[in-house]
Amino acid sequence: MEGAWWRRTLLVLRRPGAVFEALRIDDEEDQRAEPLLAIIFLAGIAAVLGTNEFAHALDDFELDGLTLAVVVFLAGGLYGLVGYFFLGFLVYAGARAAGTAASYRRLRQLVGFAAVPLALSLLVWPVRLWIYGGDVFRTGGSDRGVGNAIFEALELAALLGSAALVVIGLRAFHAWSTPRSLAAALPVLALLAVALARAYDVL
Repeated sequence: MEGAWWRRTLLVLRRPGAVFEALRIDDEEDQRAEPLLAIIFLAGIAAVLGTNEFAHALDDFELDGLTLAVVVFLAGGLYGLVGYFFLGFLVYAGARAAGTAASYRRLRQLVGFAAVPLALSLLVWPVRLWIYGGDVFRTGGSDRGVGNAIFEALELAALLGSAALVVIGLRAFHAWSTPRSLAAALPVLALLAVALARAYDVL
């Protein structure tokens, strides 16, 4: 059905099991391309904006807001694309070790739809920029205190939500138990744990 996967994209937070089970349908392969492209692109931009490098981007006074927007746009697309294939491979490797017969392409798509929370986290950025302006991208700006902590908590929640959807997706797609799905997702979860530890200076 035309547009079915756009609707499923919006439902992935409410009925994730049904969405990931639908990935088994072979003749809907082409319908997933456009929603996946949008999710990957938006999630990539959100991920780039959340990096420490972009938190200090305007410390370089030769970089203006328009140039920064173009850089974020291009870097976000590249970041999302690389992440899609790399994280998809990690999930595929973990699922293969857990006994899946699914293709790399199908499990890559699972990762793409699991990134919906991260893509939606981009919606908080207009509010954040309205409150703090360019200080979001400067060292020692006004983006401090409780307000900024709330925005960072929302970003973290989106990231953890996407990680949880990978596990839910593996369980629903394969009809596996939760422990088996967690084991299959272990490579991605381990990478996420290391990334968060570095971001919060734990390592």
